[in-house]
This record gives sequence, structure tokens and C-alpha cells, in this order.
Amino acid sequence: MKIMFICTGNICRSAMAEGMMKKIVKEENIEAQVYSCGIYAETGDYATYNAIEAVKEYEVDISLHRATNIRESQIEEMDLILCATISHKQSVLYLHPTLEGKVYTMKEYANLDKNGQDLDIKDPWGYNENVYYHCALEIEECLTKIVEKLKKEQK
Repeated sequence: MKIMFICTGNICRSAMAEGMMKKIVKEENIEAQVYSCGIYAETGDYATYNAIEAVKEYEVDISLHRATNIRESQIEEMDLILCATISHKQSVLYLHPTLEGKVYTMKEYANLDKNGQDLDIKDPWGYNENVYYHCALEIEECLTKIVEKLKKEQK
């Protein structure tokens, strides 16, 4: 299985999600390759300092992460595409309509949406480290549910 996380710049949310998911996949022996990209990413950009610090709490190192723009990604090869927000999901489906049925928000796929409300993981870019820690916590909550779902599917 190939999984891709998507956000805006691929330097905060999707970078953190990719790093955290890679660790979980390895620890849980789940057969999956994990990637990330950004709708408006500048390919080669580094993850933000606060994103790097926030995932250290989970013993994840994303200091070597480099952003990838969606147009330079292998998105067509993915089995599951998990977006930070509804607008990212809409952008992906606009650019790649053939991916319908493979694209979700992280919260949507994790069944954490509250009656279709609050499907977005808010962008921490430009905010302080507390906002990043909260964002990482939200991502971790999603990944826990997503991994449970993937394990059931791989049985």
C-alpha cells in the first residue's frame, strides 16, 4: 500500500504526518510506503523548525524532510491519499479526478469528523510551538485510528 499525506506547503502538517506514520508503519509491521506533498509546496523546502520540534515528542525526526510539490509527486501511484483539509481534498480531485475514492481528509478517513463538521487540521504555519504541538496531537489521533483501519484491511 502506498499512502500520501497532503497539505499546502509540505513543511508542517503533511511532513509531520509522513514522519509519524513512517514510524508507526515500521513499529507495527504494516506493509505500506508513506509519502507526502503539498498543493503549493516549493520542492526542496525544509520542514519548519516548530514542526521538527513538535514531532520530537513522538521520537520522530523530520529534520531531513524536503518538500515536494504535488505536480512533482507520484500521486497517481498512491492507494490512499490523506489531506489535511477539505480544500486540499478538493484541489487533489480537481487536478486528478481519476483518484476519486482514494482521497480523504485525515479526519474523514479516521472517522473523527463530527457529523461532517470539523474535517480540517488547521495550518500551524506562522504560529508558536504550542499550536504545532496541538497540531501534532491532532495528527497522532488521526493516525491511531487510520492504523487500526489499515490493520483490519490487511488481514
